[in-house]
Amino acid sequence: MELKSELNRINELAKKAKTEGLTDKEKIEQKELRGQYLKRFRSAFEKHLHGLTVVDELGNDVTPEKLKKSKKRRHKH
Repeated sequence: MELKSELNRINELAKKAKTEGLTDKEKIEQKELRGQYLKRFRSAFEKHLHGLTVVDELGNDVTPEKLKKSKKRRHKH
C-alpha cells in the first residue's frame, strides 16, 4: 500500500474507533498498518541520524560516541 493511502486508512480507522468502534478484523488491520508505518518511520529516522555529524563552534567533531559506533556497525553490513 502506498504511504499516503496507508496513512489515510490509519486515520480512518482511528476516527471510526473513536466514534463507533472497530470490528475484530478492523482492529487487526489497524494494528498491522500501524506496525508497518512505524517500521518505515524508524528505518527512515535511523538513516537520517546516520547521516549526521555534530560539530562545535570551533569545527571539532563532537558526534556522540554511541552514534559513531552505530554508524560503524551499519556500514559493516
